[in-house]
Amino acid sequence: MSFLRTQLRWWAVWALIAAAAMLGAAHWFETVEGLPPCPLCLQQREAYWAAIAVAGPAVLWTLISRARGTPRLAAFFLFVAFGTGAFIATFHAGGEQGWWELPATCMGVQGPIDTGSLLDSLRAPQSTPSCGEIPWAWAGLSMAAWNAVISVVLALISLLAAARPRDARAPRLFNEP
Repeated sequence: MSFLRTQLRWWAVWALIAAAAMLGAAHWFETVEGLPPCPLCLQQREAYWAAIAVAGPAVLWTLISRARGTPRLAAFFLFVAFGTGAFIATFHAGGEQGWWELPATCMGVQGPIDTGSLLDSLRAPQSTPSCGEIPWAWAGLSMAAWNAVISVVLALISLLAAARPRDARAPRLFNEP
């Protein structure tokens, strides 16, 4: 059996590790590097949480049922989760580059201010950065652009895993012969 075929068969495990690593990296940039997330950054994280919500039960099902790999339906849902993350990250990266306008909620534009919200903001000031700023870049790509690249790769691998040949036998439950 080829290496790629084995990896695609157990894609839920790799997807779970990748999603957890991306969330860990986002947390590291936020806490250690001191880069607060903008609203679109937080939405990009939701795609990884969705991937964990799909991959975790898929891994458990595979182990409990002793199936020969990730259910193809779970791999398709991982494709949807990572594809959604890629779309959001691409939208964010394009807005950072000025290719299109980002929503007003991302640009730090505030609505009408009442006295209560003004006092609350003075008590606990929070710095929500604008989604149009690039606080970190490496090799000419912003954090959102790197997230888009990684999400596209994960989505494509998920699609390959969902379309893999039907090589798994039906799962045997509870030690049936």
